[in-house]
Amino acid sequence: APAGHRVYRISSIALVLTIRRNREEMGTAMKFLNISSMRTVLFVCIGTTLLWVGADATVHVVATTTDLGDIARTIGGSRVRVETICKGAQDPHYVQARPSYMVKLSRADLLVSVGLELEVGWLPLLVQGSRNPDINPGRSGYLDASTAIIPIDLPQGQIDRSHGDVHPFGNPHYWLDPENAKSIAGVIADRLSSLDPEGAHSYRQNLQAFGERMDKSLGEWAEMMAPYRGTKVVSYHRTFNYFLSRFGLVAVGFIEERPGIPPAAAHLARLIQRMQSDSVHVIFHEPYFSRATSDLVGRRTGARVLVLPTSVGGTSSVESYDQLIDHLVRSFVAAQSE
Repeated sequence: APAGHRVYRISSIALVLTIRRNREEMGTAMKFLNISSMRTVLFVCIGTTLLWVGADATVHVVATTTDLGDIARTIGGSRVRVETICKGAQDPHYVQARPSYMVKLSRADLLVSVGLELEVGWLPLLVQGSRNPDINPGRSGYLDASTAIIPIDLPQGQIDRSHGDVHPFGNPHYWLDPENAKSIAGVIADRLSSLDPEGAHSYRQNLQAFGERMDKSLGEWAEMMAPYRGTKVVSYHRTFNYFLSRFGLVAVGFIEERPGIPPAAAHLARLIQRMQSDSVHVIFHEPYFSRATSDLVGRRTGARVLVLPTSVGGTSSVESYDQLIDHLVRSFVAAQSE
């Protein structure tokens, strides 16, 4: 490749399949390739497509979730171009490995993942299909954001499939604790600085501003949640455990008896009895799970089912990480006040 240019390798078969499946993506690809420019050269061969992109291109980041994407965009500022894979209202455990996602990853300078095996069912397939060795685990273009945090809910004893979809390395929904968001931002800033040393000062400034904003918001959120510390709640899945822990809420049970497995009638009967004895008034529920069982439990106990976004973009009013946490806090406080 010419000096100062980046080289991207993608499967030509994946590119063709993607273009055939989605004409809109073809337009996006053509715009990205900028074929009219003399500085961009496209080689198509039987096995591989090489894209040479001019040296003035920004750092291309692909994040597996919208939350990581928003934090990366905040830290990177104008020096990064961020794309995401899993949509805000989508279950991040289950994502279809589409060729279009392989194309995204083929162009990536940095892949940021949640880790803790949240994406184990689909991300390795996408990375392999991208034919981009720079984003393989262990390379500088791969960042597991979970290395920045201390996981909770580590399973005890021997684990097998009878326990459901248990994460052996801990609960992967750690971004719902805003303190963890600051740590995530820190490792993203470090990696961007390594990949783009000229932008290191900018990344550090953005990191400081993000941390100060989070600290200010954390103080406000903590004040709003203070009257409810110790309040007992129930969740459908263990998604909100980091949020509950941060603000002193106590999960007395889960609609799921075992992660990913529909609850048995006996489990629900025990849970309903426990909720009635503990005066539980709120059920946290994720938007990508059927709410039928949560509604049933709510009717039996008088508890309100709060269907809450778990990621940026999970609802139209949540367009940033700050708005996500603010929405969760205000929704809970409003439910308690009714």
